[in-house]
Amino acid sequence: MNGYAEKILHVDLTRERTMEEPFPEAWRRAYIGGRGLGVRILEDLVNPGIDPLGPENVLVFATGPTAGSGLPLGSRYDVVTKSPLTGTLTSANSGGKFGTSMKRAGYDAVVILGRAERPVSLLLDNGHAEVRDASPLWGMTTGETTTALLEDLGDPGASVACIGPAGERLVRFSGIINETSRAAGRGGVGAVMGSKNLKAVAARGSGRITVADRDRFLSLKGEITEKIRENAISGGGLPRFGTAVLVNIINENYILPVRNFQTAHFPAAEKISGERMADTILSGKMGCQTCVIQCGRDVEVEGKRMAGPEYETIWAFGPDCGIDDLGAVTEANTLCNDLGLDTISTGSTIACAMELSEKGYIDDVVRFGDAEQMVDLVRRIGHRDGLGDELAEGSFRFARKHGHPELSMSVKRQELPAYDPRGLQGHGLAYATSVRGGDHVYGYLIAPEVLGSPEKLDPYSNDGKAVWTKTFQDLTAFIDSSGACLFTSFPLGAADYGAMVSAVTGYDIDAGEVLRIGERVWNMQKVFNLKAGCTREDDTLPPRLLREPLTEGAPKGRVWEREPLLDDYYRARGWDREGRPTPEKLRELGIGEETVPVP
Repeated sequence: MNGYAEKILHVDLTRERTMEEPFPEAWRRAYIGGRGLGVRILEDLVNPGIDPLGPENVLVFATGPTAGSGLPLGSRYDVVTKSPLTGTLTSANSGGKFGTSMKRAGYDAVVILGRAERPVSLLLDNGHAEVRDASPLWGMTTGETTTALLEDLGDPGASVACIGPAGERLVRFSGIINETSRAAGRGGVGAVMGSKNLKAVAARGSGRITVADRDRFLSLKGEITEKIRENAISGGGLPRFGTAVLVNIINENYILPVRNFQTAHFPAAEKISGERMADTILSGKMGCQTCVIQCGRDVEVEGKRMAGPEYETIWAFGPDCGIDDLGAVTEANTLCNDLGLDTISTGSTIACAMELSEKGYIDDVVRFGDAEQMVDLVRRIGHRDGLGDELAEGSFRFARKHGHPELSMSVKRQELPAYDPRGLQGHGLAYATSVRGGDHVYGYLIAPEVLGSPEKLDPYSNDGKAVWTKTFQDLTAFIDSSGACLFTSFPLGAADYGAMVSAVTGYDIDAGEVLRIGERVWNMQKVFNLKAGCTREDDTLPPRLLREPLTEGAPKGRVWEREPLLDDYYRARGWDREGRPTPEKLRELGIGEETVPVP
């Protein structure tokens, strides 16, 4: 089938058995692949009430039809599971080449069930799957694990996705690392992998990924490449400075969270900016497979080359912790890659501890601005050492344990990223309503509210923000399902994604159907979360962001205005006032029926 390997692999780790099944045609049409396919599988196999770290949870690696097709930035895969950090149905998205390697090995998705009795790895090798002993790998960093597996396979062209010591120790915000620095980072997917005693998945294959309409595909490839390169963001700022181009931009708008969101402007921002990185430690650029943007950074610090930190990482270990030392931020980023930690949650949890210490709520002395201590805490979290053991539970559980859960800057227990929503009404709504918890890539309203893409919106106004938020969330769900990179959304729109997937698969998908498929995926995640116990009360932001106004710059005096935004959003989605999809909406989307209607 064009764009697909046409197979889903089930791996029962308890019995160390594998089973293949066809990728159902109805599922391909209704969910495309990637996040959508993973969500559909979880809906079938997982009781929303289970313990995310128990053997009953399921971990799905899934990719979409554009991955490996040759389309620009078509390289992504998703890891879908019930999150041990939030309790929601989550997905973590990563690039590199693992998604393509998995598909070329013969599988659109790999479904991990049960729990192995000993540490194991999984090899996907040209249509064959094998569970292998991984006891010698247990305890290794992600880099050491990757090197060992590639040497064992004798194939440097293979791809490895693995966990580090943090995942083994069930750190609730541990991630899965592929190609040593690309991360399926958020939601604790690494902890779920660790709970199953699965150290790594290695993939290699020579399977051919075909496309339905070669002429249309080649024409689109050229058109999309041109749009990407002509766009000021994807063709200008990102290639030149990486995602760290945002440091100065967000700071100049007085929405860069500082010291656990106590303020939103960092006077020393330039010291940790993408511009400063380019002038000092940058040694080269890198990108995922088929990437024409090359937003990744290679850096060199004291003679050591490593992957450079992204914007969110710079913020988490920089301004959020009151630190302006780019070297320390880079060291913390490298540690997170080695240990297998989500940089956003790691830095934000440390910042939370700093404020608790500052206010005298904990006995440990954890100081804002102490770069050496910050780096040490990253290491201690990854190994669950001392205070790191408490912090490994995430900021919400840590702050609640010490009597002040309001100082956790999180939504649904997942730490917020690097934009203060008091100066961004639409982005705040995306934070509050995200079905995977505190998040920016499930609906990146920074694009219109700050960057003016696809048009400039007033960040302080509520007008139309409910519809904008819903549209961005649905579009992102489709992008994740297709296997494409989110950064393509700066120059591309829904019609472009429909054309791309249609050229690859042969399906007829227009802009309306793109958003309908995304809406189906979003609503299915929402239904799962409701069954898991989420309510309207969870669709909110930390009290500070609702009650403590910003004190500087253009957004001075502003808070995030939950009402009437939340009611407007529920109406836009066709949900009831409690945020529950109505029976009519579920029927419209085909959710809950044995067979989803094929468009």
